Amino acid sequence: MKKDKNTGYRHLLLLFLATSLFASCGLKEKGGDKQKTDEDGVAQIDFVKLEHDFGKISEGEKVACVFKFTNSGDADLVISSVTTSCGCTVPDFDNEPVKPGDSGTIEVMFDSAYREGTQTKTITVRSNASVRVMILRIIAEVEKTNIN
Repeated sequence: MKKDKNTGYRHLLLLFLATSLFASCGLKEKGGDKQKTDEDGVAQIDFVKLEHDFGKISEGEKVACVFKFTNSGDADLVISSVTTSCGCTVPDFDNEPVKPGDSGTIEVMFDSAYREGTQTKTITVRSNASVRVMILRIIAEVEKTNIN
């Protein structure tokens, strides 16, 4: 019987495939055996309000408001960043995890210096919540101050 020169390669290929098949058998995940952890749940951020209107303020006035939220999910809520649309608006928040059922706040300060008229600024909140990005908004009607 004549031996084919590719027989050795075929044997190696079969050995590789058989090894791969047996190795992958142990990787199947069993349903129902997994214990529930905080990582299995989903955080949910619910703000009391998404917008704050300061009304009429004088140019140069610094005003602040607080956006209150609750984690109504079943996992820890972690706010990764809070950014604003303008350098005149500065956010302050605690980046510690908020447990399910607990509340937190984001304070926003607006500096109206060199501004005039209706000002609308956005605050972008990024977190691990089911809705990853939330947009908050502040509005102010800045009245020019008369300096004689």
